[in-house]
Order: sequence, then C-alpha cells, then structure tokens
Amino acid sequence: MGDWPKIRIKTGDIMGEKVQGNLVIVGGAEDKEEECIILKRVIALAGGSSAALAVLTTASEEPEKTGEKYKSVFRSLGLEAINLFNINNRQDANNSKIVDELNETTGIFFTGGDQLRITGTLGWTLLGKTLLQMYHRGVVVAGTSAGASVMSDTMIIGGDSDEAPHISKLSMAPGLGLLKESVVDQHFAQRGRIGRLLSVLACNPYILGIGIDEDTAVIVRPEGVLEVIGSNSVTILDGLEVEYSNVSELSSRQALSITQVILHTLSSGARYSLKERKPVITD
Repeated sequence: MGDWPKIRIKTGDIMGEKVQGNLVIVGGAEDKEEECIILKRVIALAGGSSAALAVLTTASEEPEKTGEKYKSVFRSLGLEAINLFNINNRQDANNSKIVDELNETTGIFFTGGDQLRITGTLGWTLLGKTLLQMYHRGVVVAGTSAGASVMSDTMIIGGDSDEAPHISKLSMAPGLGLLKESVVDQHFAQRGRIGRLLSVLACNPYILGIGIDEDTAVIVRPEGVLEVIGSNSVTILDGLEVEYSNVSELSSRQALSITQVILHTLSSGARYSLKERKPVITD
C-alpha cells in the first residue's frame, strides 16, 4: 500500500439512538404468491388479524394499480382492514381528514417506485409529521424497494451498480429519518450494489451501510436489534475501523480505494445490534 496516510476512526462508548419504533425494511421483490413470509410478518407486527394496515403508494408511477395489488395480497393473507392512501401531492398530505384516517391504523406499508416521490410529497407536511409521531409510539412502519430506502435519515437516490466503486455518480438526499446513522440499499446482490454502498462509507465512515437482497427484509425493534427474514441475505458494511480512503482526492473517473471495512453477511434468523455494531450470537 506504499506510504498512504492512515486515517483511523475511534469508536466511541456512546452510540446514537438509531431506532425508536418498529420497522420492516424490505429489499424489494418480496414473495407475494407462496409462503409470503415477509408480508405475513408485517401483518403480525401490526396486530395480526385485528391489524388495520395503511398502504401508501406515493412512490409508485401507477398508484391505483400498485395499491390494489397489495390490497389483494394482504387480503389473501387474512387481513380485512386495509386502506389505500394514494397520496400524490402535498395538498393531500396536508389534508387533515386523510391524516386522521391514517392515524387510526396500526401499520403502514410503503410500496416501491421512486423514493424522491415519498420525501418530496410527505416531507414536513401534516401527514409526514403524523407518520413520525406514529412511529415513535410504536406503530410498525414497513417499506419495500424505494419504500425501504426512505427509512434512513440519508438515502441513496442514484449511483452505478455492478461496477467498481466511484463517487462521481453517487447521489444522496435526506430520507424520512426513521433509522439513524445508517443508509439502506435494496435489490442489493441482484443489482450488484456493493460498490455504491462502499462509496457511501468512504464519504462518511460513521454511517452503517445496510444492503438488503430481494425477498429479504430486516425487522428493527426499538431496542436497536435487527433481525433478518426472507430467502436471501443482508450485507452490513461498517466503516468505523477504516484506515484509509482516497475519497477526497478522487477524479471523476478514478476508482475508490478504501481499507479495513468490516463486512457481515447475514441470512434469515440472524440478528445484529445496531447500537453495538456487531452480530448477536445466540446458542
């Protein structure tokens, strides 16, 4: 490695509170026809057969079609109380009648699409504020694909997939802020997105990178422990022990160098402590 300078990030004894409610963060393309493990868990966390689930289709280009599809799937799983919220503009997001209806639900599910539609439509509206209040009081908030990306306080909105890590095309924006000090990427292994998540870590090694494969989800409880469910894996990248990166010196076409990144690959049933930044090993 030559005489590269070493940059060491010290781990502190006090980590921020990364989570305050119940989250189900889905990597996209979840099973909707067979065992439906992930969607069944959403229902269970929202109250089981007595759950009242809100499906928010704001991210979708075809909100009615997408909403009806999820309504049909959730109904086939035995849930009766399913309300579709096709919130397509900020006027709707500030409609007190709509917000009062949402506030009566026990679970919220964001569909996929474009995450900027979610933040641009809901950000600092009455509905957006109510969503945060519901999360803080324990209402489960779930999201798939774009609906997963918005969970963190900073989200990825663009970047090369399946290429060597670069930062020139990496684009980020504020998310909903439900999951702190972390960035979520979805369709992770299927679209070869490890490079862009490494680029995020290079820009800020304190951020925890969580890459979620398709038909896979993480459940995050208030105590800050993440549980993996589904048929594939979750990749966690931790940059706290990074010794060197050339991120501040990169030209537009130069590939990233970064050393001493901690990587965990976790399959269904595995747990990880977000506060302690390490897997939870159980006998």
